Amino acid sequence: MSGVGPVEPGEGTHAWDVLDATAPPRPRGRLGEWYDRHRRAALATVTAAALLAGGTYLYATRPRPPAPPDPPYPSQVTDLHYLSGEATPAGAGPHSFSFGVELSVLAGPPVTVTRVSQPYAGMSVTSTPKAPFRTSAGTSRKVVITMHVAQCRKVPWNAGLPFLDVTLRNTRAIELHSFILGQRYAQHLSEALQVACSNGFR
Repeated sequence: MSGVGPVEPGEGTHAWDVLDATAPPRPRGRLGEWYDRHRRAALATVTAAALLAGGTYLYATRPRPPAPPDPPYPSQVTDLHYLSGEATPAGAGPHSFSFGVELSVLAGPPVTVTRVSQPYAGMSVTSTPKAPFRTSAGTSRKVVITMHVAQCRKVPWNAGLPFLDVTLRNTRAIELHSFILGQRYAQHLSEALQVACSNGFR
């Protein structure tokens, strides 16, 4: 009768095989170790970067409203109308005369009058209010213009269409615009020059 020896462990039942199966995986280098430790943070970072890139793309490609139109040039929205003769301010000088005009701004940003002048070498101009002064859209103001005659031989005795040069400024531009004030102003100017240049004043 043959004896029965001790049972040999089968394949994979050795103690070292069990240890190998339960041992942690071998290191995959420093990068692998870092990823094992920080994979959740890494995944979160990648996800956040993807969301940020997507949001940036959507923002950059969003439909944009059309740009607002440029404001009008000041000369396009400013009117100047002759009113009547005015009393000459004290201290204006003996050869001076005054008249009133109405300045209106129809639309757009406020308009500033930075200078009032006229084209004739024999006269100079001042205004009340004194330039610069500003007028808002939808409003009007009365301006008193005073002419100071220096040389009668250089003034327009019978100017058919006398005008004022007014420098206008708004947020769009600065413009020098000539306003023709009409026949009533031309008649007033001729009469006032005759008075100013009387008594032999040259």
